[in-house]
Amino acid sequence: MERFEFRNIRQDEVEQAIAIEQICFPPNEACLPRAMKERIAAAPELFLVAVDKDTGKIAGFLNGLSTKESKFRDEFFTDVSLYDPEGKNIMLLGLDVLPEYRKQGLAREIVCQYRRIEHEKGRNMLYLTCLANKVEMYKKFGFEDRGIADSTWGGEEWHEMTCRI
Repeated sequence: MERFEFRNIRQDEVEQAIAIEQICFPPNEACLPRAMKERIAAAPELFLVAVDKDTGKIAGFLNGLSTKESKFRDEFFTDVSLYDPEGKNIMLLGLDVLPEYRKQGLAREIVCQYRRIEHEKGRNMLYLTCLANKVEMYKKFGFEDRGIADSTWGGEEWHEMTCRI
């Protein structure tokens, strides 16, 4: 993982993040550009990027919003006003890794770095939703499957997963 620099996103990287999201998720699941811009503007400290040191470009990222809530709901995807900087829980909103960087351990490393950083900030839990075909991957990252989520984002059936930090 020495090939990558892990850091918070910069405002001049918003368009890169939007483009990566459109590559990594189908249109019904992808974050809308407006929502991505709002999320980055409001909580850049919760938006961790992995930058390829050779190209200077973002290879992947993980982003979320902190809150005092303990149940994932779809509004976190679209309503940045739910962000609470003092919140001890983080609702993860997207793990994106460009296709050419997949199957090399980058997603796992991004999650590991994110957990470490948020642990140092005194956070308690990570929450996310994922499709059934990603449950095993997230279990390997330390998440526990809580079953079918209340989420109907993108018209899909999601699993809610949690991870103690």
